Amino acid sequence: MRKVSASTLVTLAVVAVVILGSVITGLARPDRTPNLWDFALPLLAAVALLFRQRHPVAVLLTVTVVVGAYYPFAHLDGPLIVAPILALYTAADHGHLVAAISTACASLLAMGLGEIGTVRHIDNSLFITLVGWMAAMIAAGGVTRNRRAYLHEAEQRVLEAEHTKEEEAKRRETEERLRIARELHDVLGHNISMINVQAGAALHGIRKRPEDAEAALKAIKETSRETLRELRTTLGVLRQVDEDAPTAPAAGLARLDELVRTSGLSVTTRVEGERAELPTEVDLAAVRIIREALTNVARHSGADEATLTVAHAPGKILIEVADRGPGAAYTEGNGYGVRGMRERATALGGTLEAGPRPEGGFRVAAELPLNGAR
Repeated sequence: MRKVSASTLVTLAVVAVVILGSVITGLARPDRTPNLWDFALPLLAAVALLFRQRHPVAVLLTVTVVVGAYYPFAHLDGPLIVAPILALYTAADHGHLVAAISTACASLLAMGLGEIGTVRHIDNSLFITLVGWMAAMIAAGGVTRNRRAYLHEAEQRVLEAEHTKEEEAKRRETEERLRIARELHDVLGHNISMINVQAGAALHGIRKRPEDAEAALKAIKETSRETLRELRTTLGVLRQVDEDAPTAPAAGLARLDELVRTSGLSVTTRVEGERAELPTEVDLAAVRIIREALTNVARHSGADEATLTVAHAPGKILIEVADRGPGAAYTEGNGYGVRGMRERATALGGTLEAGPRPEGGFRVAAELPLNGAR
């Protein structure tokens, strides 16, 4: 069953007042004989009011003209004046304030001019009452329109806030997925690459130089153990199954010697400055950058030696990994590995430079601010 709106009910009520009021007025005034205008004009005004929501200005003008013709020509003085009052409210409610005010002023001016003469059809009190009703209806229409606009704006703000909240949640989810993907790439890609390098060295020297093969196998064992430890840590964060279960911490600069030992390279390490406690994000980023840079040396440079410098400066930490290898595949400095290192540095507000050295080889230099961690 279709629900009837409040606007329709008001329209029907006014139509009933107009028609029934005219009939009742006719019955109450037996001394006056009704003519055609007593029935045609109220009916026309009633029909026009039915379309006031779709065509508020046209209905206002029509009803005003009908009322202007009704009282001079009809014999009965029915309550047809309520029709233009409702039309004024509707026009103001739809935002046609200029049309409503202009029509009201023109109607009052015409009524005032019509009263000039010896015969007064409307006394002063009734005229003032009509002025008050017209002004009240126009003001009420403006108020309801403003209130409706305010509620619509408030609703839009709520919807926009919900949409923004959803977009922010999606953005954070995407960033988290990218972070996890980067972590898994670092944990698996770098360590497995080192295992591959060490396995190749072990196979190459297993007969001619067994002691080198043994060292390579030990490095494979340590690297694989470190890989499993960090993989469990990362997956534990994802699963969050048992918050009480301890997880092994990821390798930090405190375990720099172990990181260098499992790289498969002969690394000369220099640590400069006074060591300070690093934020977790900076500590992890430093280790990832060092590991990636050493992995690239082992895979691309063709060198078996590298120099690692870690300098602790006030408010920042400086990292440099350099080699003297002839490898050409590593000279562009814009591959996925370098890109990942640069993203880690810039995410903390730092910088990273990667490129060939003038004296030969390749150099990676990163600067990580300690106060840039979030």
